[in-house]
Amino acid sequence: MASDIEDQESVGQSLPEVLPPRSPQIPSVPAIVERQPREAEQRQEQEQPSVPDRAEADEVHAGWLRRHPVTSVAASVLAVVAAGLGYLYLDYAGHFETTDDAFVAARQFSIAPQVPGYVTAVPVTDNQHVAAGGTVARIDDRNYRIALAQAQAQVEAAQASVQNIDAQIDGQQAQIDASQAQVAQAQAALVFAQQQATRFQHLAQTGYGTVQNDQQFSSQLRQQQATLASTQAALKVAQRQLSSLKAQRSTAVANVAQSQAQRDQAQLNLSYTNVTADQAGRVVALGAAVGQFASQGTALTMFVPDEIWVTANYKETQLDAMRPGQKVTLHIDAYPERNIHGHVASVQPGSGTAFSLLPAENATGNYVKIVQRVPVKIVLDNPPSDVAFGPGMSVVPTVRTDPSPSLAERLRNWL
Repeated sequence: MASDIEDQESVGQSLPEVLPPRSPQIPSVPAIVERQPREAEQRQEQEQPSVPDRAEADEVHAGWLRRHPVTSVAASVLAVVAAGLGYLYLDYAGHFETTDDAFVAARQFSIAPQVPGYVTAVPVTDNQHVAAGGTVARIDDRNYRIALAQAQAQVEAAQASVQNIDAQIDGQQAQIDASQAQVAQAQAALVFAQQQATRFQHLAQTGYGTVQNDQQFSSQLRQQQATLASTQAALKVAQRQLSSLKAQRSTAVANVAQSQAQRDQAQLNLSYTNVTADQAGRVVALGAAVGQFASQGTALTMFVPDEIWVTANYKETQLDAMRPGQKVTLHIDAYPERNIHGHVASVQPGSGTAFSLLPAENATGNYVKIVQRVPVKIVLDNPPSDVAFGPGMSVVPTVRTDPSPSLAERLRNWL
């Protein structure tokens, strides 16, 4: 029993004593608040150099300047020169307004025949320059020549009809003259018959004449009256016939005018078989080919006139000093070595979006102010003629809005 107790005591001495873990000590809030200012002061002391360190840095800087006086002076001169050049550049740039939102524009259009037919010749090729009145294509003109001959024949037939009626009028006028003479003759015979009837009637009443003679001359009087009425009626018929002939002549003259109009139309259609350019320019996107049937209005080619200009879309904030007539220098993206000169022709009275297909409606939804762009038309003074230059090409115009010379220009002129 005693041995068992000793064994248990030895085992208890050999085992380590197991203690519960200690919880970490959490500093109180006043301790944290008190420690933060001390830490901030320590950091400031570490960041700020001491007075001997500052003096040492100033001495090193002054020593560097004494060791490199030329470099110091050169740096100062360069700084002054750079500032002066910067001022000269800003002053010079303030005399101009430029934009890269500019393109060449023209009123290009398609050339189409006014009469249908088969194309017989295309004397031009793609991108060829054509003078005003130059031929672009020819259409088969045989049918139109035949139509012109028929119209000319109708004109001649109508003119012959007028001449025939003129002859009839002349004959009718002669007949009227004859009828008038017959009326005059009948009137003279009627006067004599009246005198004879009166004379023999008086003789018969006084007994110096016979009743037979009285009756005979009375009958002659009535016959002369009937003859006068007949000749007057014939004269009226002849005059009315003349009026009818004159009306027929008017109709014939109208037929002549109509046939002449048809002839002129046929001659015009014949001239339309020669498709020409109304103004000087270049043939673009040529689609006509020999043997092609061209309907009326079918586009044979696109045409770009020689009259071109530049449409520059400036910001509305750049238009304050921009006026028509101001000089413009244009740089072409395709030909950077060339400078083209021009002048401002006009400024559109409104932004580009105001005349678009779907203009902006600022009265609806949330509004965000955006600087608008306004098209400015620039006319070229010396457009290039030896290179391809046409609508859609990009240019960079620079408008001189301030004609007074800048400081850099005055210095250049003085030097």
